Amino acid sequence: MTYEAKLEATKVHYPFNRWSESFFPDENDVGGMEQYSPENCEAAAAIMNELVADLIAAGENADEPEKMLLFEKAVEAYNDMDDEIAGFIETGEREDLCEIFDIITMAAGLNPEDYADGEGITDLWRNW
Repeated sequence: MTYEAKLEATKVHYPFNRWSESFFPDENDVGGMEQYSPENCEAAAAIMNELVADLIAAGENADEPEKMLLFEKAVEAYNDMDDEIAGFIETGEREDLCEIFDIITMAAGLNPEDYADGEGITDLWRNW
């Protein structure tokens, strides 16, 4: 499988459609999950799509620091999103994001266990 195909294949692991299934606006703001609106979930998917596209553009032979900058940009975008949308990245979503980042890290030819004392590349920059 080519480098590009490996990265594109990671998209089947995206959690964003599952998150949007949790969306149920509540007029009384009691128990609603408005943070998982289709728009918010699409924005979250767009961040990951941009990471995948940027890694493909950089190429398989890009050096580790170059790839790490792309991961940092994506993690920082999720930090910003979590700051802007209350409750967007809670425990379950954090686990989902860390897992997909690990999958993409491996597809990009890096080992997630090499970062943040084995916790994965997201732990270098995430606030969630």
